[in-house]
Amino acid sequence: MSQQPYEPYEQSYDPYQQPQQQAAQWPQGGGYEEPGRTQTFQGQSWETGYGQPQQAAADTAYLPPQTPQSPQSPEAHQAHQAHQAHQAQQFEQGQQGQQAGSGGTSAPAAAAAPNDGEARLTYAQRARLEGRSPIIAPGLKPAGLTALLALLLAGGAALGAYGLLVPLLLLQALTAAGWFRLNGMWPARQGIALAFLGGVAADAVVLTVGREHAPAAILGTGGVWVLLTLVLQLRSHAGADERMYGLMATVSSAALTILAAGALAADPEAVTVGAVAVGVAVIARVLPLSGPVSVVVALLAAAGAGIAVGGLTAIGAAGALLGAGAGVGALVGLRVASYDYPSRFVHMTAGVALPLTAAVPALYLLGRVVG
Repeated sequence: MSQQPYEPYEQSYDPYQQPQQQAAQWPQGGGYEEPGRTQTFQGQSWETGYGQPQQAAADTAYLPPQTPQSPQSPEAHQAHQAHQAHQAQQFEQGQQGQQAGSGGTSAPAAAAAPNDGEARLTYAQRARLEGRSPIIAPGLKPAGLTALLALLLAGGAALGAYGLLVPLLLLQALTAAGWFRLNGMWPARQGIALAFLGGVAADAVVLTVGREHAPAAILGTGGVWVLLTLVLQLRSHAGADERMYGLMATVSSAALTILAAGALAADPEAVTVGAVAVGVAVIARVLPLSGPVSVVVALLAAAGAGIAVGGLTAIGAAGALLGAGAGVGALVGLRVASYDYPSRFVHMTAGVALPLTAAVPALYLLGRVVG
């Protein structure tokens, strides 16, 4: 099969490629072959003529610039070799020092510097892999704030229902905000506002219907708020999983804030005794004791506080039972607020409010028993 004569492409003038294109266009050996014979291209082909100069230029594009150097004398060459040997010796000494220092590093320090694969793990996941507990207690400052809020609740309960309302609203606000942050949802202003409004609505209903009908009022408010939360989540444009997670967090947060309204339904003297017992229990829990011993000491302190404050009211010695029940609720709230390496914000909100919020059912039920 014969080939057509080679016709070069029309290109614009390029002083760098013109010699190459001319060598590729005009084969060596003189023109065309005779008709009837297979044409052979004896010159440099288009690919080899076009690619080799570019490859050579690419190979030398990243070479460092060469500067002319004067020949060195033997003394200068020996001095240069001695300088290089001294630098190598210093480098080896530095490496040995680093290895010796890393050999004495403790396990927590080594765990504090994870490799690239562990950098994406959360603190709780890394703690579980290293065999450590993912629980961090809120500490002394949140415990002090809890004790202060407990004293405000006790004093407000002694003044009456409306005196109790002001510290109770603060407790409900801290509960709503802390619960959302504890569940990893932040910012969540709409959900926090919805949960807090549920607590406010429950307070208003309880104050309206009185303590006799308070349980029905609290349950009814909770049901309405669950329905309202469900409607709002259905109107959301987020994914199905995210909407379900937001629904659960909002409903649980609203349930806790509405549950705190039970302090208005409980006997005022029971609220006073139980609030003081919660404050004493969280302070005792912070003491540097082992886990089981700390729990026992906190419960005994709560029972003692119940006896002491109960002696000042009509509850009397039965305040020990009320104080111990409130202490159990406080320890449960502390445990929940300590889970999964929470942030400082969680400690200063949920760590302050949850011990008191979790103790409200005990205040209501045991208050009816001992009253």
